[in-house]
Amino acid sequence: MVRLEALPGREDDVRGFLNQGLSIVEGEPKTVRWFGIQFGPSSFGIFDAFPDEDGRQAHLSGEVAKALGENTGVLFEKPTIEQLDVVAEKQPA
Repeated sequence: MVRLEALPGREDDVRGFLNQGLSIVEGEPKTVRWFGIQFGPSSFGIFDAFPDEDGRQAHLSGEVAKALGENTGVLFEKPTIEQLDVVAEKQPA
């Protein structure tokens, strides 16, 4: 999970960044779930899921990670990245 705090006045740009991120991860077969989320007026995030550690590492070294680095200080403050393990889930129908 990644937490993003938009810089003042850049909230719409962060929403656009998340929409562009979706198009990137659509080409990552091992990113099985990906969500661009908003916690509050200027707080955003990404939640994604992978079938295995190889999929997670491929994603973390891929284009979205590169885009996060390129936009830090431009659209948002330094992202907070937390590696989580899902312990229970309801599968999509």
